[in-house]
Amino acid sequence: MKRRFAAVLTGVLASSLILAGCQASKGLETKEIKISQYKDLEVTQVSKPEEVTDEQVDTRINSVLESKAEVSPVTDRAVENGDTANIDFVGKIGGKEFEGGSGEGYPLEIGSGSFIPGFEESVIGHKIGDTYDWNGQFPENYGNADYAGKDVVFTITVNSISESIAPELNDEFVKTVSDESKTVDEYKTEIKNLLKQEAEDQYKSQLSTSVMEKVLENTEVTKYPDDEVKKITDDAVKQYKEAAQYQNIEFKDYLEQNGVTEKEFNEQIEDAAKDRVKQTMVFNAIAEKEKLELTDEVYEKQLENLARSNGFEDVDALKEAAEEDELKEVALYNIVLEWLADHCIQKAS
Repeated sequence: MKRRFAAVLTGVLASSLILAGCQASKGLETKEIKISQYKDLEVTQVSKPEEVTDEQVDTRINSVLESKAEVSPVTDRAVENGDTANIDFVGKIGGKEFEGGSGEGYPLEIGSGSFIPGFEESVIGHKIGDTYDWNGQFPENYGNADYAGKDVVFTITVNSISESIAPELNDEFVKTVSDESKTVDEYKTEIKNLLKQEAEDQYKSQLSTSVMEKVLENTEVTKYPDDEVKKITDDAVKQYKEAAQYQNIEFKDYLEQNGVTEKEFNEQIEDAAKDRVKQTMVFNAIAEKEKLELTDEVYEKQLENLARSNGFEDVDALKEAAEEDELKEVALYNIVLEWLADHCIQKAS
């Protein structure tokens, strides 16, 4: 789990660099790479986050309420929109059953749009034990051309009905979902601040990505560290071979199923490995040139951001999911991204 988490975050490995001087005030050069420019880069302007609305706050809170909803059986009424009806169904085209057109004990959420138009609506108003025929038609653009545009008859039986009952938004509920809010008003403020932070994170991410793409375009690698490229390549090949083994097929056949030859695969893997190593080299070089140090205070702040943005309950949960050296690698990566974003020039498109 730890290894997978680190790969998702960055996929980068440490690379030792020695600065060999700077040819231009806005670029740098090491023994392995040359960056023609990394500061004061011009990038397309990124729109600043808009103000968070009350409607957005309500939408987020409603999603929390729905996630805490309890499912309750319904026995005293017919199916309504929003219910989940457990159904059996048999579909026939031209009087004959067709592949994929039948099911038993299927939990159908009314209004989900998971069946062809009209199917779900036909269930509304029926009670437990009802069996009826519904005459419909597959859409002209239906994914299976054999069924597209054809008339169909479904025989549907309602086995049971259930509904999701969301809790009421009150102070007691707030205390169960928040560690910092005790009242509804406080919770709404908390959610509003959270949405603001998410919007700001998205803005920074979009800007940082844009700047980083420019920096990589401006970077020439004069010498790749062969051991790093080989390690990444070997790890990737191992993962793909394990995937083939899991599916119980030969690796060559696995590649063919994915539309590549072994030669093409090896070339793609090596190119991807070099891209990852190049990125790491660039980040380490900029960090050293600009003296971007990972102090304890900065590191802890980065861990908080990483935990929040990756859905971990807290920093302790994050630390359990990844090795410390990998977390420090990611933290430094983010510090450089933030620095690049702060030292770019945004131009209106």
